Amino acid sequence: MRRLRMGMIGGGPEAFIGPVHRFAAEMDREIELVAGVFSSDAGRSAAAGESYRIDPARAYPSLDAMFAGESAREDGIDFVSIVTPNHNHLPSARAALVAGLPVITDKPLTATLAEAQELAGVVAAAGLPFGVTYTYSGYPLAREARARIAAGEIGTIRKVVVEYPQGWLAGEAVGKQAEWRVDPAKAGLGGCIGDIGVHAFQLAEFVTGLRVTEMLADLGAVVPGRLLDDDCSILLRFNNGARGVLLASQIEVGELNGLRIRAYGDKGGIVWKQEVPNTLTIHSLDGRTQIVHAGGSQLGPDAASRTRTPAGHPEGYLEAFANLYRDFAALVRGEAAPLLPGIADGVRGMTFIDTAVSASRAKAGWVKLEG
Repeated sequence: MRRLRMGMIGGGPEAFIGPVHRFAAEMDREIELVAGVFSSDAGRSAAAGESYRIDPARAYPSLDAMFAGESAREDGIDFVSIVTPNHNHLPSARAALVAGLPVITDKPLTATLAEAQELAGVVAAAGLPFGVTYTYSGYPLAREARARIAAGEIGTIRKVVVEYPQGWLAGEAVGKQAEWRVDPAKAGLGGCIGDIGVHAFQLAEFVTGLRVTEMLADLGAVVPGRLLDDDCSILLRFNNGARGVLLASQIEVGELNGLRIRAYGDKGGIVWKQEVPNTLTIHSLDGRTQIVHAGGSQLGPDAASRTRTPAGHPEGYLEAFANLYRDFAALVRGEAAPLLPGIADGVRGMTFIDTAVSASRAKAGWVKLEG
């Protein structure tokens, strides 16, 4: 079985997420990066292609050039990975799908809900594989938590708390990665809510198997002069009657990437922390606490099949991304990948962002989350 050939859109010089996607995609030797439009600037695209060690002729100056050039090759790309700022997601994905190429894109799906809905129509018309890299659903123990909750291990869920604190935007937004995230023209409708809040939201629904039906959102732009939110507090109600809290912030000084989810049922509770990703804590009503380790023999099939090393050998962010790319490769090959987030998850995330921003601005109190 040959390796799938990937074309990347974005990931130019000084980019953080482009190399992450490249490393992750190639980790399991099922995919190789062979081409890309790494920047809207032809010179920067060429420079990035050199850094990725691809054929210089395949570091293209534009999307049209890449699709034309690759379609003329016997060894042309099999799919496209989009790793640009949010405002480029829709035009890039639409162009790739129209060219007949499957797409995997970074989150959030698009810059606005209207764009997400438009893209959903394009995906439906194309009938091609489509994935969204909600990274944390690729962690083995996040998948193990999902499986154990689905099996009833903690009973009926009553409370969900998901937190995503960061501190890197507590001051002035300096540097390429910070600047576009606080620019509405590039980030879209949401700031913190679209950058990390949507991760927390997707993880809460992914792990618990529940859906948020109502929310009360309080979003703020705390840093003076900032145009997009950088601090978010949201109360949640789920479709089984459970209550929840979602906290996401990028102004909590000293916090790094502290994503954590806690779910409590009538038989126990379950806790997973992204910064300590290789352990899952399960509390029982009788007072017992169980620590489940990544790589251990007690893992279910979803988690076990996505763990590469024995227990005690840490795996983390890159491996979680790699799991999503392995899922996507299976999808492209015509196999099943039920845990890979797709277009519906992307639209769901944009609906959450749009609802949270609109409700907070209007001070609307409790509102329904449609979709």
